[in-house]
Formats: sequence, C-alpha cells, structure tokens
Amino acid sequence: MTPTDTIEPIRLAQPAPASVLPAWMKTTAQGFVTHVLPPLVIIGLLLVVWELLCSRPGAALPPPSRVIEDTWELIINPFYDNGGNDVGVAWQLLASLERVAYGYSLAVLAGVSLGVLVGQSTWALRGLDPLFQVLRTVPPLAWLPISLAGFQDGNPSAIFVIFITSIWPIIINTSIGIRNIPEDYRNVARVIRLNGIEYFVKIMLPAAAPFIFSGLRIGVGLSWLAIIAAEMLIGGVGIGFFIWDAWNSSRISDIILALVYVGLIGFLLDRIVAWLGRAVTRGTTAS
Repeated sequence: MTPTDTIEPIRLAQPAPASVLPAWMKTTAQGFVTHVLPPLVIIGLLLVVWELLCSRPGAALPPPSRVIEDTWELIINPFYDNGGNDVGVAWQLLASLERVAYGYSLAVLAGVSLGVLVGQSTWALRGLDPLFQVLRTVPPLAWLPISLAGFQDGNPSAIFVIFITSIWPIIINTSIGIRNIPEDYRNVARVIRLNGIEYFVKIMLPAAAPFIFSGLRIGVGLSWLAIIAAEMLIGGVGIGFFIWDAWNSSRISDIILALVYVGLIGFLLDRIVAWLGRAVTRGTTAS
C-alpha cells in the first residue's frame, strides 16, 4: 500500500425508521382506504354529475344543493310531531320498521318451519313445492286488495303483504339447505341415537344455517320493498305514505331525501342479517 492510498470508510446500512403509528391505527387506515374510500369517491363523482346536469335551466329534478336546501328542516328535525300524519321522517321510518318487524318475524317462523318440512319430507316436497313456486311469483301489491278485504284495516293488511312477500325465499332456501345435509351427518345421528329434537338442534340447523341465512337476507330486502309499496296505498304514517304524499304535493326534494333514507335503512337491515349469519355459522355465509 502506498502512502497516497486512502482507506474508504465502511458505511453501515441505516435501519429503516420504525413506524410511529400503533397497529390499530394502521388497520383502521387500511380498512378505510380499502372499503370506505372507493364508495365515497364514486358517490362524490355521482353527486358532481347530478349537480351539473340538474343545475341547468329547465331541469326536471333539483340538484343536490337544492335538495339539501329544501329539506334542511326535515334533516335537522326528524322527530317533530304536529299530530296526525304530520310527523318527522324518523317517525315515518319507525312506523314502517315496526310493520316490517312484525311481518318479517312471522315470515321467519313460518318459512323456516315449512322449509324444514319440505326439506325432510318427499311427500311434502311434491305436494307443496308446486304451490310455493306459483304463489311466489305473485307481485306484492297484488296481495293488498285481498288482505284489505280480509282484515278490513290497513295496518294488518300491510303486515300480511310483508309476510307473504318475504316468506318464499326463506322456505325455498331452508328446504334446499335441509336436503343438502351430508349423509354422513345423518349416519352419525343414527349411530349416537339422537332423538328428533337433538337432531334438529345439533345437526339440521347448523348444517343448513348458511342456506337459511341466505334466504333471510333475501327476505328482509323483500320485506322493506313491500312495505314501501303497500304504504303508498294504505295511507297513514309510514315512509311509503310520506313519499306518495310528497308526490301529490310536488315536493320532489322530500321524495329524494326519503329515497336516501330508504336505501340506507335497507342496506342496514341487510348488514344486520348478514352479521347474524356470520355469527351463527362462524363465517361460512357470504358477507
């Protein structure tokens, strides 16, 4: 080595700085970017397009800014009550949800019971399935005159329309789930000599639960659709009647606001049933 030679210093790689964010914040941020941000961007773009198209002179529909301006009192005071049918949007939604709760609960009880019967009995399948297939094609509002004639009152008639509309997917999906129980499960039940109740609780329901909850999700959506249509005709308090009354009074902004609420409630009902399905089936049902 000559005196003019120099020794190059050894440079050690610097470790990457540790993230200062805790794990839960990373998970929350990742979930927001993955699941929340995309729909927010799409909704924002749609609102911009809506605003541009409906802000032109002669537009038939109001832009979002006009809708918020016209319905601001309904938005900030959803629980007002001036007596009779003059109540806030929250009371209208609660009245509709109460009818849905009654009709849908009856449909769940009857639908699961009939689905188990049809799934277990070949004779019941041959006798009842053709009838179910015919009745399920009848539009929901076609049942309303019959129910009004039978009950002579609007409220039970609306509940019946919800019941008769939502029961069919519950019956059909339950029966399919029962018929698709693996034969090995049935053989195990025979070997350990389970009685009828034990077989129903320990074998039948857990095995058919994914199919049952698929039917329940379809049924709850149909229930919400049916009550909106039925309330437009029976009158009284309810979000369907609110929409029809707003149309008769040419309050288009009120109709748009109600439709937003209807969509959000319908989405929430579907998410609740889906969450219950994942909890009961330990994540084997679709989200």
